[in-house]
Amino acid sequence: MKPPLLEARGLSKHYPVGNRRRRAMLHAVDEVDLVIGRGECVGLVGESGCGKSTLVRLLARLIDPTAGTIVLDGADTTAVSQSRFVGMPDRARIQVVFQDPTESLNPAFRVFKAIADPLLQLLGLRDRPKLAARVHRAADLVGLPRELLTRYPHQLSGGQRARVGIARAIAVEPSLLILDEPTSALDVSVQAVILHLLADLRAALGMSYLFVSHDLNVVRLLCSRIVVMYLGRVVETAPTDVLFTAPRHPYTQALISAIPDPARRGEQRPRLDGSPRSPVDPDPKTCRFHGRCPIGTDRCTGAMPALRPFGEAHFTACHFA
Repeated sequence: MKPPLLEARGLSKHYPVGNRRRRAMLHAVDEVDLVIGRGECVGLVGESGCGKSTLVRLLARLIDPTAGTIVLDGADTTAVSQSRFVGMPDRARIQVVFQDPTESLNPAFRVFKAIADPLLQLLGLRDRPKLAARVHRAADLVGLPRELLTRYPHQLSGGQRARVGIARAIAVEPSLLILDEPTSALDVSVQAVILHLLADLRAALGMSYLFVSHDLNVVRLLCSRIVVMYLGRVVETAPTDVLFTAPRHPYTQALISAIPDPARRGEQRPRLDGSPRSPVDPDPKTCRFHGRCPIGTDRCTGAMPALRPFGEAHFTACHFA
């Protein structure tokens, strides 16, 4: 078997909070293990504040981890600082499509320059004909008419701006494309078009995807495997069909039961009462889901559940799974 494209082990990111007298640590991401295979599309789901965006920034090497390693194609990218990694060849191999294309595009750049910028910065491509050819190819791949390359972002529709963001990311031909809720700011009809585009691009270019989303239906359509996060930790990971038909963690069960489905109208669904625990200096022995979990007991406060296997590629962090 070929080694995975990306492998993160024990990945953590803690931020200091409070004043000098009482310095506490906010655990945004805690001891996350994640593997992404070559050509694989992995979904990352969880409610707001669970650490998805922080994990994206760690994997893309936009920030340095507090602990843990990220190995990309056999090379440890965490062996150097984020500031040094920017100038390394592997920088171009991981690209991000951000959530809001309006905010992520430079309003002073025309579309051509926006797509060309990573080619200049990451690949050092200075030959004008070659640069233009790469920009035109990226635009063609995402279905962006070339007459739009002379426009500014504010002159484009939401769907067109989304295509520019994707074209900019794939122009350098990355191995891993991280999609941070790329359709959440778009109308439903435009979302469907962009999702089909992303599926076609992965098939055509052979890239791996990490698809971050709140919409479980979207993740179900695109991804072959899903990772569920809660308060900075991975609580379950499984192949998509297994996760939707036989979820084992109570949090995953609640997420799936919340998906609107007319066929389940009138059924009793799991409810999550209470509020999430504080991520500031959390008790290392207490399950992060304790207090909201419908089946939690005193055992959950004495030992943090570790991810355990429950079949092929299915892991769950729950004492009672």
